[in-house]
Amino acid sequence: MPFQINDLRGAYLKYQEFRKNSKFTFHERFIFPYICGTYFGYRKVDVLRVVALAKSISPNPRYLDVGCGYGDFLEKIREFIPDAIGIEKDAGIFYEFNRVKPDYIHIKDVSLDLNEKYDVIFVGWMDPGVDFRKAVARSTNCIITNFDTGGQCGINGGCEYEEFGFERIAWWRTPSWIDVNYQIMNNYYTPLANEIKKGLFNLRSAHTMWYVYAKEDLSSIIHDMLRSRIKKESELSLDVDKYDFEGVMDECGFHYNEELPILTLKRALWKVSFN
Repeated sequence: MPFQINDLRGAYLKYQEFRKNSKFTFHERFIFPYICGTYFGYRKVDVLRVVALAKSISPNPRYLDVGCGYGDFLEKIREFIPDAIGIEKDAGIFYEFNRVKPDYIHIKDVSLDLNEKYDVIFVGWMDPGVDFRKAVARSTNCIITNFDTGGQCGINGGCEYEEFGFERIAWWRTPSWIDVNYQIMNNYYTPLANEIKKGLFNLRSAHTMWYVYAKEDLSSIIHDMLRSRIKKESELSLDVDKYDFEGVMDECGFHYNEELPILTLKRALWKVSFN
């Protein structure tokens, strides 16, 4: 992560102060994502898609989360894939704030070498200016990337894997933490006239893209699995089977299948598109 320890200490003090004074539940994960959340606004539906994808390859998949941070998303995956592990480059994020590092998160520079093979590798973060795609591509036949179109993702913003022999199977769009953060700040923490709030609400956008890549021998398996998963989603009550913090995204106008008119491509949030 592109932060200095002094920056993190300052943010942590602000976070502690916020916890004392805020009366709103779960806002902190979008206001202080590095400390208590993630940089993408995921739902349980995202977790279940990733789990279903992994298990379509193997009933007991080897799953790796690269750049997992404190493991917020990885922890949810482990509810369904107990042996899933993560890699984080910076050990200081745990030790500086006396947080216990779980055994399933390993401190390692992924750009050097992974040394093992995995059924699925999830790349949830790649620092600007860093490119470890080659190491990831050598270690799996299926990659799920999650990146912020505002600029987070390696050298020249490149998150694609086609040059390494992968095919992009599908993609969907969700909010980034900052998309949700803007709405939280506008609605709860900034004194604005109602007309201004409505105008800002109409400018909502969503900047996180989820891409599913696979080698040719897995393409049809993953394609069929995703179509089956989408069918199941249409039959479920997603208002019931979801995480508590998803309510914040709903309040901010980022519902499951929400259509945002400002987007050039009229694709509803969380709607899977196939290549």
